[in-house]
Amino acid sequence: MTDEFASLNHFNGARDTPMPQDRLRAIRHGAEALREQLLDDPPVHFARSFDLLRIPYPAWFAFTGVYSQQLLKPHMVHLLARMAVVQYDDFEGRLRTLLFTPADFEAGNETPYFKRLAEKTPKFLHKAIAPVYNTVPQALASCGISPAQVDYITYDHLHTQDLRRWLGTPGLLPNARLLVHRQELASVRGLLPVQAEWYCPHGLDGIAAERIVPFDGSIQLGRGLALVHTPGHTEGNHSLVYRTGDGLRVSSENGVSADSWAPLSSRHDGIRRYAKATGAEVILNGNTQEGSTDQYLSMVLERTLAGTSSSHGFSNVVPSAECSPHWLFPGAPTSHLWGETSFGTPLHA
Repeated sequence: MTDEFASLNHFNGARDTPMPQDRLRAIRHGAEALREQLLDDPPVHFARSFDLLRIPYPAWFAFTGVYSQQLLKPHMVHLLARMAVVQYDDFEGRLRTLLFTPADFEAGNETPYFKRLAEKTPKFLHKAIAPVYNTVPQALASCGISPAQVDYITYDHLHTQDLRRWLGTPGLLPNARLLVHRQELASVRGLLPVQAEWYCPHGLDGIAAERIVPFDGSIQLGRGLALVHTPGHTEGNHSLVYRTGDGLRVSSENGVSADSWAPLSSRHDGIRRYAKATGAEVILNGNTQEGSTDQYLSMVLERTLAGTSSSHGFSNVVPSAECSPHWLFPGAPTSHLWGETSFGTPLHA
């Protein structure tokens, strides 16, 4: 572990006990303690999310369990993929800029699952089905941050990601380094076929070793900003956690809507009925079930850590790819739409 970051030990051993309910209690306890610790920190300087593009996505992946019980009608939903720009002080007081999920969606189209989907769809429909709203350079320019000012990029996991445009030689982010959980990095280098469906081939090829910073467990990057290991969707999945003026925000793709972390509060009858019938506290995004039990625990961790919003009553977990209404795929189960969010003012080095 680099000295730039601090290890967070709140979840050490929490998943080691044989009984899942014991793991759940340990996860809750750790999340409550970490929440209090991060709430004592000052807010980050700036955090803003940007719509990048829409992705057609099967409903039975997006709301695992609910669809299989025939409680959801849409065959497909739309996920709106976003990038977050976060500026914060590291532990030595230096201003840092981090990009969370900066997608190179043109290169990402080589992901096997989406490549086959595109081949089955008439080309004249591609822009309608997967419209683009922003690119990463456009998002940075809109808040006056130069590509050279970006210190780190990170992803909750590396599904569909090709990093060569950002970190290659030459790359558009000349000073940025990738923060990635060590297990996620190991997975990418030796995928099984069921995993490879969702990873972009050669996405890390040719990137210099010094541009990649692996980490273990959960880490705090600076005042009010952490990356928390939340395995399940992938073994190396992690969630972004940052302090704002009114509490904490957590972001990941373990779920795809506000309903995913609060199904009993859902305005969608099928989701609410499923949660009541099964006792499920969360609804998994299950396109790859590398560890469904771990993913369930991780989503409970996320919602405990984030807390509940006093304004809309849902958990302060913001999906990094959010299920959102679209005319092509009506009936998306979305009780609260986060949309683009913004906090603070960007700072320029």
